[in-house]
Amino acid sequence: MLTQVTFQSYVSLVARLFLSAIFIKSGVSKLLSPAQTQAYMASKGLPLTEVLLWATILVLIMGGLSVLLGYKSKIGACLLIGFLIPATLIFHGTFPQEEIAFFKNLGLMGGLLMILAFGSGKFSLENYLKI
Repeated sequence: MLTQVTFQSYVSLVARLFLSAIFIKSGVSKLLSPAQTQAYMASKGLPLTEVLLWATILVLIMGGLSVLLGYKSKIGACLLIGFLIPATLIFHGTFPQEEIAFFKNLGLMGGLLMILAFGSGKFSLENYLKI
């Protein structure tokens, strides 16, 4: 029978896997089609799209891996929240067209805030390495 602590450990691991997947996939997608992403950024009136594109890719992949692996996950969560706030307002602030994406991003921020509050859990690199 699973104890409450064991159950929470497994749930935390699965939650980090699910939460990180969208960021890692998004970062890799932007890496594989940078011109398309840069054009979309420019269409929203953003300056320095090349710099923003590579910063975005770095934050998404590194932040996503940090959350997934549970290594410096609070820093990774902060980076991803720092990305999500302006991205949500700039790219998903038009209602009703972007309403679902807007609230999806709020949900992602909620999950990241849970990592800030409670950490990565037992099954994490931080716990394994005792950092």
